[in-house]
Amino acid sequence: MNQEKIYDPIVRVWLLIGVIMVFVQVIVGGITRLTESGLSITNWEVVEGTLPPMTRAAWIKEFDLYKKTPQYQEINEGMSLLDFKFIYFWEWVHRFWARFMGVVFLIPFIIFTLNGRVDRAMIRRLGIVVVLAALAAIFGWVMVASGLIERPWVNAYKLAIHLTIAFCVFAALWWTYLWSGGYKGVVVKEVSDKYIRMFTFVTVVFVFQMMIGGVLSGMKAAVVFPTWPDMNGQYLPKVLLDSSQWVLQNFIDYDKNIFLPSLVHFLHRNTAYLLFVVGVVSAVGLYRSCRDNSFARKGSITIIIIMSLQVLLGILTVISSKGKIPVLWGTLHQGMALMLLAALVYIFFILRINKKKNFPILPLG
Repeated sequence: MNQEKIYDPIVRVWLLIGVIMVFVQVIVGGITRLTESGLSITNWEVVEGTLPPMTRAAWIKEFDLYKKTPQYQEINEGMSLLDFKFIYFWEWVHRFWARFMGVVFLIPFIIFTLNGRVDRAMIRRLGIVVVLAALAAIFGWVMVASGLIERPWVNAYKLAIHLTIAFCVFAALWWTYLWSGGYKGVVVKEVSDKYIRMFTFVTVVFVFQMMIGGVLSGMKAAVVFPTWPDMNGQYLPKVLLDSSQWVLQNFIDYDKNIFLPSLVHFLHRNTAYLLFVVGVVSAVGLYRSCRDNSFARKGSITIIIIMSLQVLLGILTVISSKGKIPVLWGTLHQGMALMLLAALVYIFFILRINKKKNFPILPLG
């Protein structure tokens, strides 16, 4: 971890643009999910699907394909062509932006490689990003396909996997951007091992919370308990105390009873409390111990602010989920989770540099 190389500014700008584009893609994905638009495009055409329908006949053809899906037949039967165009728009933007990111990434990569601005070390890191992005695309289609046959919405577990991979793409690219700026001037004072352990625990809790949040969103569990701090008048839903409900079938057919939505919602709430406490305690401790390291102190303050906002957004999302999840609050909640991930990656970047050694949580340095 002694590298002090700083890559060409144009390469760093390119990487930062990539980070921003991935952030936008995750946000658009959240809007697509919350507006129930993900199943509006029933096939995947890499080239031909780049442009939306351009004629009324083309729109009617797409609409007729959508009418064959369980979502239309069980939920949206009788919707107008105009309403269909709305949900089609968000799914098309989500797919188009993914294609656009591919172009923005590939063409400059080829140019930078040919003129020597990108070396083998950078290529290795970008290779990880490419593999993760490909996995996100594959699971994205697997997720959509799950809602075209069996259920009138996408499978919650597959959605959580897709979301987790997307977060990994963002984290890997953000780390690569930080790494591309070199380490000179960042190392000020060696940090105690306990903070590495503390933030490792915080990150593990965050990853679990993120995955649970994906499942919760996929099964729309927020609308089941739109109250806070209680869950419809209870801290622990009574259904979770019924041993007969703890069977495998309830985990598979989660949309046929209230058991799994109750469990996932309960876990998401209480994991949020745990994450907030351990995150703030870790950040305050790091802030106090790094009086000579402005990078670590700024990162600590950022984590405290973001965690506080995330808790507030989570509460607002829950209490506003009467009948359906509000698009605005749900999107902001997901976006803030991505910001928290960025802050955690930044903290690990600082800690790892100052310790000048590898540790398993981020094998990219």
